[in-house]
Amino acid sequence: MYHRIRDLREDKDITQAEMGKILSCSQRVYSNYERGDIDIPTAVLVRLADFHGVSVDYLLGRTDNPKTAR
Repeated sequence: MYHRIRDLREDKDITQAEMGKILSCSQRVYSNYERGDIDIPTAVLVRLADFHGVSVDYLLGRTDNPKTAR
């Protein structure tokens, strides 16, 4: 899962600090999310999926289809 959130961020040329601001957390916390050092809270996971336009299942690695089910 963690490589997917990094890849999605890098595809948009967004820094970790910028993602931290988007998610209302520090760059350090966001970096910990990407490295898998801390679990991503459900609310943050949903915000990440919404921001990137992908499903939570895609972020979690439950599917390789990034499209949301909406």
